[in-house]
Amino acid sequence: MFSEFKKFILRGNVLDLAVAVIIGAAFGKIVTSMVEDIIMPVVGLAGKADFSNYYIPLNGQAMNQTLADAKKMGAVLSYGVFLTNLVNFLIIAFCIFLVVKVANSFKKPEPVAAPTTKDCPMCLMSIPIGAKKCGHCASML
Repeated sequence: MFSEFKKFILRGNVLDLAVAVIIGAAFGKIVTSMVEDIIMPVVGLAGKADFSNYYIPLNGQAMNQTLADAKKMGAVLSYGVFLTNLVNFLIIAFCIFLVVKVANSFKKPEPVAAPTTKDCPMCLMSIPIGAKKCGHCASML
């Protein structure tokens, strides 16, 4: 059983997936920090708003307190946090798009193999490209 597990773990795609998850988690932290610490404060300043404290109280309480205080008082819909997470997701998706686009630009196009067969003009059967006579209908090419 151990050798079978070892064979499973050492397959290339499992290791690639593990590396991708670890790098993705680290990349996610960087982008989350960029959104929360750089982008959202600028957006909030431009709109005179702090998205993290946007909420709707569900128990009729006043809306003149911070989100943390409102959560202590009862249930709230914190749509500001959702907006922040939505912007975070869009930035991550855009960054991944850019990384994939750059990685694809480094790939060389795969060479197209030269054809080895052609179709006979008389019987439309496949014959070798260098044939002078069709092996199916015996017509001269």
